[in-house]
Amino acid sequence: MPLNLPENLPAIELLKKENIFVIDSLRAAQQDIRPLKVVILNLMPIKITTETDLVRVLTNSPLQVELDFLKLSTHTPKNTPIEHLKAFYKDFDEISKNNYDGMIITGAPVELLDFEEVNYWDEIKRIFDWAHDHVTSTLYICWAAQAGLYYFHGIPKYSLPIKQFGVFLHSVREQGLPLFRGFDDEFYVPHSRNTEIKREDILSHPDLTLLSESEDAGVYIVMARGGRDIFITGHSEYSPYTLHNEYMRDVKKGLKVEIPQNYYKDDDPGKEPIVRWRAHANLLFSNWLNYYVYQQTPYNPDEIESLENLI
Repeated sequence: MPLNLPENLPAIELLKKENIFVIDSLRAAQQDIRPLKVVILNLMPIKITTETDLVRVLTNSPLQVELDFLKLSTHTPKNTPIEHLKAFYKDFDEISKNNYDGMIITGAPVELLDFEEVNYWDEIKRIFDWAHDHVTSTLYICWAAQAGLYYFHGIPKYSLPIKQFGVFLHSVREQGLPLFRGFDDEFYVPHSRNTEIKREDILSHPDLTLLSESEDAGVYIVMARGGRDIFITGHSEYSPYTLHNEYMRDVKKGLKVEIPQNYYKDDDPGKEPIVRWRAHANLLFSNWLNYYVYQQTPYNPDEIESLENLI
């Protein structure tokens, strides 16, 4: 996919080294087509890593996508240079009158707090409400998935006795949906979280559909409004070394953390990770862009506000 990215975004040069096709805004302007407009609300503390992980999995399609990066005005991250935020990120007030074909909301390192205790919860709720009317389809990832399920549907989260950490086998519960086109019967997904949502809460809610789960990692994908809201508890977008970096960070902090499961060769942190999820990740994001964004969004973005459910 020729992703239309802001000039000089660090992810551009990083991904070109991986032979992934990205273009900057100057070249994209020469292509006479309407690109899909996608906004990413990046809640992760190290913004550049998350940008690169997401851009990587958004490239597996011939569609042109124009990305905007969104930050919170009520929270300033400590691990990203303020110059980077000023150069590449927008505040919500700058985009609130716009409509977008797609949106991705990332996880956040606040999962052990009650939602109402998060210092930017009010702003998150405002953005969630806006997305419901101004975005064709939204992907909520990890903490954002739990937050969206709680805010819109009253689904609680539960603390885990130990961190769900590693790469786990999953299956599709609802066959035949475009989101899973090309999937194998079983596939792997990375998880990294201290809380969970329970399948019985999802199955008892009439507006929610449990699409995919894991015997070991639990609920994975939940859908609402026919695909206008897709909640993903794992991290399919992770690069090969993201779990490793998280593990080494926690070890350095002296935290009690287990070796990520099914990740290192021979479960030895001194050996290279085994990437088992790359094909699934590319399919997941390309299917979402194609079937739930491109094929569902109106040509005139102003009509997004009148959309009902999708597929």
